Amino acid sequence: MRGVVYKSTGSWYTVKIEDGTFYECRIKGKFRIQGIKSTNPIAVGDVVVFEIEELGDATVGTISAIEERKNYIIRKSVNLSKQTHIIAANLDRVFLLVTLNNPKTYAVFIDRFLATAEAYDIPVILLFNKVDTYDEEELLEVKYLAALYRSIGYECIGISATTGKNVDKVKELMIGKTSMFAGHSGAGKSTLVNALEKTLELKTREISEQHLQGQHTTTFAEMYDLSFDARIIDTPGIKGFGIVDMEKEEIGDYFREFFKLKINCKFNNCLHLDEPKCAVKEALDNDEVAWSRYKSYVQMITGEEENYRMDIYGEKK
Repeated sequence: MRGVVYKSTGSWYTVKIEDGTFYECRIKGKFRIQGIKSTNPIAVGDVVVFEIEELGDATVGTISAIEERKNYIIRKSVNLSKQTHIIAANLDRVFLLVTLNNPKTYAVFIDRFLATAEAYDIPVILLFNKVDTYDEEELLEVKYLAALYRSIGYECIGISATTGKNVDKVKELMIGKTSMFAGHSGAGKSTLVNALEKTLELKTREISEQHLQGQHTTTFAEMYDLSFDARIIDTPGIKGFGIVDMEKEEIGDYFREFFKLKINCKFNNCLHLDEPKCAVKEALDNDEVAWSRYKSYVQMITGEEENYRMDIYGEKK
């Protein structure tokens, strides 16, 4: 049988076949020794082949193969630094929720996420959430950030999952697609999903006042079918987002504005650091490239994020 993984708890997988039937499946042990470095060889969104068997009163499936992925989004494993964790697979687009506070989303987090999505060919739309809670100065910062990322080529939408502002725009972009919401815990992912589909009633929690951070409400990824011909993958809140499987020489290619300038660099293998006649550095000096983007790039290329894991305040841990 063939189906799509809708839920993963690490040991069991809920798989939906074409007629809408769900099966609880396990994985064959040999998957874990087939050179897959990920902590989860099968992810939500994967298309799998499985066989079913009757165990008492229950029908249980055993997954025997994973079909080739169109794409996937990946991060470093939280506990095993040399391994990776595939967050979701076969995505049409990812919505990254950005918040100025409660919790604060730092530019370096956004840029690492965008670079990873570029590397794995996943379109990203930035959702600046909680715009109903910001004062005039904070709204100006949202406008500045949105203008910056729009100039690079990313779609940006200011929303409020609580009041419903521009939720309809998000809904239109999701029709006929498999989407994922990503962002820090407390950024409003579950609230937004509930606003889109009120019957889901995903668990949400208030921001912890003591730490001004989100309390994790989603412990594993899960996909939901929505009433308006869309599928959404809800994910755990992501604290740090270290880069995975990228060579130094290619990181600049995943910064869209750097990639466009690269052809004008003196050296075709320019790392945009100290090389002479670097088009990226010249653009930086002329304020044609944002310093925040360049700072994120330097941190990534020098491996600075290898030395610490950023918490949601952007502080070293």
